[in-house]
Amino acid sequence: MKRPPKTKDIKISRRARLSAAAALFVVSMPLWLPAAMQQQNTLPVIKPQVPTANRQDGKHVFLEHADELNKQLNDSFLILIGNVVFSKGGMWMYCDSANYYPEKESLDAFYNVRMEQGDTLFVYGDSLKYRSETELATLWGEPVRMINNDVELETDRFVYDLYSEFGYYDTGGVLTDKQNRLVSVQGEYVPSTKEATFYRNVRLNSITESNDTLFIHTDTLYYNTDTHLAELFSESTIISHQDTIFTTYGTYDTETELANLYKRSLVKMQRGTTLEGDTLFYDKMAGYGWAKGNMVLRDSIRQSMLTGEYGYYNQIADSSYVTGRALAKEYSQGDTMYVHGREIFTFPQYDTIYVPEDTILHRRAYEYVDTTHVLVAHPRVRFFRSDMQGICDSLRFEERDSVLYLLRHPIVWSDDRQIFGNVIQLHLNDSTIDHAVLPDFGFTAQMIEEGYFNQLSGKEMIAYFKDGEMSKLDVNGNVEAIMMPMENDSTYNKIVNIESSFMTADFEHQALVMMKMWPETSGTVTPLYLAKKSLFFLPKFKWYTGLRPESPMDVFVIPPEMDELMASAEPVSVKRALPSMTRPAPTRPEPRMPHDIATLDSLSAPFDSISADTIDIQSLPSLLPDSIPQASTELDSIQQSPIGLDSIPVLNIPVDTIPQLPMPEDSVPQIPLLDPLLPDSITIENE
Repeated sequence: MKRPPKTKDIKISRRARLSAAAALFVVSMPLWLPAAMQQQNTLPVIKPQVPTANRQDGKHVFLEHADELNKQLNDSFLILIGNVVFSKGGMWMYCDSANYYPEKESLDAFYNVRMEQGDTLFVYGDSLKYRSETELATLWGEPVRMINNDVELETDRFVYDLYSEFGYYDTGGVLTDKQNRLVSVQGEYVPSTKEATFYRNVRLNSITESNDTLFIHTDTLYYNTDTHLAELFSESTIISHQDTIFTTYGTYDTETELANLYKRSLVKMQRGTTLEGDTLFYDKMAGYGWAKGNMVLRDSIRQSMLTGEYGYYNQIADSSYVTGRALAKEYSQGDTMYVHGREIFTFPQYDTIYVPEDTILHRRAYEYVDTTHVLVAHPRVRFFRSDMQGICDSLRFEERDSVLYLLRHPIVWSDDRQIFGNVIQLHLNDSTIDHAVLPDFGFTAQMIEEGYFNQLSGKEMIAYFKDGEMSKLDVNGNVEAIMMPMENDSTYNKIVNIESSFMTADFEHQALVMMKMWPETSGTVTPLYLAKKSLFFLPKFKWYTGLRPESPMDVFVIPPEMDELMASAEPVSVKRALPSMTRPAPTRPEPRMPHDIATLDSLSAPFDSISADTIDIQSLPSLLPDSIPQASTELDSIQQSPIGLDSIPVLNIPVDTIPQLPMPEDSVPQIPLLDPLLPDSITIENE
């Protein structure tokens, strides 16, 4: 806006010139009159003087123009009427009328009040009060409007500090720029730096069509009208169309929608997923956020959670990562499962299905994409659930088929049972086990008493469960078993060692009701008091009770023995480890030689102790004519022994005399890091 011309260039009437001369005389010279003239109430003729003060130093207020000037003899102020203009430094003030206090350089302005500084700052109001001792100009209006380029502020009462060059309000105000609209009870604004600070019930709303619906509610907010960056200093909520942020300290760029948050913040994203951390970064446009320090990622739809010291989540790719005391929790069915690994990934996996073209109707082929969500934990994995615990070096869970793959020397415990192998596949149904597959060697053992175990091993094992209890068991290839049947008096007096090629068994209420082994079966039955130490354990037996997680927090405890075990685990190829990824779950195989099956209807199972009352050891050779040779030393000793087998309780044999056979110490390489982006390209090779 063009600044008004200097006073000496203004053409005014004779009356106006006399009024101005009187004003200058009052400002610049002392007033002295003879007593006689005072009594006659007449004024002497005076001459105006031009002030010599520097108008640009900003220290004094100058009356630049007024159409009329009036002065009552007993008043300390001048009454100015018509096009009143004052200046102080670079600030110009305009009004219709004013009371001016020359000695104090203060004024009260009325009607059509405005302040101008250069061509960027304008303030409009109905009235103004300026006091030189504080250098504060207070404006009232309905409303007072401050305009600074593309920034506009409206309030009922606005105070502008001419010394510090900033304004503030405390009766409620609204600040608007080209990006946002801010409302608060109190606020401050610095025109030179474009910085604004708002207090008490602060609300920020986006006003641009390009910006998603944005709402910020807080009590203390710093905002820059040039960068559109908001800094939050109190409990704050940031709401957009799909996301909500809760924080107490941080910054939010309302233009780029980037959030840097501190002091424990939380982002609630679409699908109900929340990301929480002591320090949190979130890019709304990219749908990506990472958290550091007590990171928590919750998935309300899958009813799962990831926690750790550092992690990220990409909601567009629906993938996540966590490390540093990483823990995955799954609680969809009430019983929570805790999985710990050094690193945990989750990501989707896509399968493309091609539909053949219909040659009759000549319909074109369609391509369908099916997805499943995958969780991978690696390395040194430990997991706990009230009915199942386990360890392995790499774990993979596929949501679509509810299959849990345990790779690299996995071990699973349930009650007093232990099972291990090179690979374990747990097929879940409503979080309970439907069936378990050990495609590449399986070994299961059940503790009877301290140092005494039922044992079973084979090349492939498939166990089926019903209501949480095993109902069927199939073992294919190299079947070896050691079983100790319970007697009527709840003692164990004999040990049975059996070998065959295939075995199938049925269970009811954890009790064996039928067992079949084929095509050829060999074995021995030996009383405990005659049994050699070598009969008590299969060659690959190992009881890993010291590695078993005992509680949810115990999954973070990695015993040194577990590190040694994982370092010595046999390598496994992924194609062999994850066969059910490309084929349906295995079905129960039919007997391959149905007419030549050895049956031990009441023989104890490797999983549960059962009564052996109906076992007739003397008739065992007739039941297994091709399996147990008559010349067997152990069998001959049983047949010729005059001692009753039921009279030998198991506790009569010292436990410490039974050797604990170590596992082979084959050196193997460490499993490589699983890449969540390429889950099917993982291979593990020998060094």
